[in-house]
Amino acid sequence: MATQANQPLPDGYQLENYRIASVLSCGGFSIVYLAYDENDQPVAIKEYLPAQLALRYEGAALPSIAEENIPTFRYGLKCFFEEGRSLAHLSHPNVVRVLNFFRANETVYLVMRYERGRTLQEHIHARRGTIKENFIRYIFSQLMNGLREVHSNKLLHLDIKPANIYIRNDGMPILIDFGAARQTLQEGGIKLNPMYTPGFAPPEQYHDRTNLGPWSDIYSVGASMFACLAGMAPEAANQRVLDDHYESATELWEGRYSRALLETIDWCLEMDPQDRPHSVFALQKVLLGEREPVVLRRPGLIDRMRGRLRSQVRKFTARHSAGGLG
Repeated sequence: MATQANQPLPDGYQLENYRIASVLSCGGFSIVYLAYDENDQPVAIKEYLPAQLALRYEGAALPSIAEENIPTFRYGLKCFFEEGRSLAHLSHPNVVRVLNFFRANETVYLVMRYERGRTLQEHIHARRGTIKENFIRYIFSQLMNGLREVHSNKLLHLDIKPANIYIRNDGMPILIDFGAARQTLQEGGIKLNPMYTPGFAPPEQYHDRTNLGPWSDIYSVGASMFACLAGMAPEAANQRVLDDHYESATELWEGRYSRALLETIDWCLEMDPQDRPHSVFALQKVLLGEREPVVLRRPGLIDRMRGRLRSQVRKFTARHSAGGLG
C-alpha cells in the first residue's frame, strides 16, 4: 500500500484549549505541531494519523478512512491512547513530559512539554565524526536514567535513535517520540510499511515481536552510540541475520576511543538478546566506568573472510546441484 500525503491542521486552528501555530514534523504515523495553550505557553501536540490508514484532505479536520482500514485504525488509536495515558504518569527529566491527552477529530492527541534544543542526529551532522568520548558517555548515561524509569513502568520505547534523542539547550538529553504504539500496527489486519528504523531496530523487531523487551531498547542505544562515531547507523539487523557484515566498533575505532567504550557498543549490538547487557542499569554502570563491559569473542577479519567464502561455496554448490550439475 502506497503511503499517502496527509494534510496537517492549518495554522491558527483551535484544538480544544490549544491554538495550532505550525507543523514541527510530519511522518507516516503522526503529525507533531507547535501550539499554544490558553496561557500562551508553547506545547508540542502529537496527532495519531497513520498515512496508510487515514487520509486528511486539504481544508478538512476529520480524516477519511476506508472501511477495510477502520478496525486497524481503531486498534492503533486505542494503543496510542493507552501509551499516552502511561506516559502521562511518568515525570522524569530525561523523558518527554506528556501534559495532556484527549480525543478529537476522530483521532487522539498527546500534548507534550515543548523543549528548546536540537536532536542528537543534528548534533552528529554538525560535528561529523568529531564527537568526543566524554560527551557520548555523559549523554547516554543520563539518558539511561530516563530509560530505566520507562522500563520500570513496564513500557518500551522501541524507536531509540539519534533523531529521537533530544538535547535541551542546557545539555540534558530527553527521550522523545516513543514507538511502541506504532509497533502494534504491525500486527493489524493489513500489510503496512515497516514502522521501525533500519540499523537502529534490533533483530527481534523484524522477526519475533514476542521476544521484545528492555534488551531491544538496549540494542538501539548501542546503534545510536555507533552512529555518534560513524555518522550513520550500523548494518541493519535483518541483513545481519542473513549474512553478518557488521564491523565491530572495537576494530573500526581502535586507538581513537577507549577500548571500554568500543566494547560496550559491540556488547549492545549483539544479535542474540541474551548476549547484550541484561538491564539498562548494567549498561549505565559500564558507561559510568563502574564496571567493565562483557567481552565476547568476535571473529577477526580472516575468520569473516573464511566464513563468507564458505557461504559462497555452499550457495554455488546448492545452485548447481538444483540444476542437475552437482
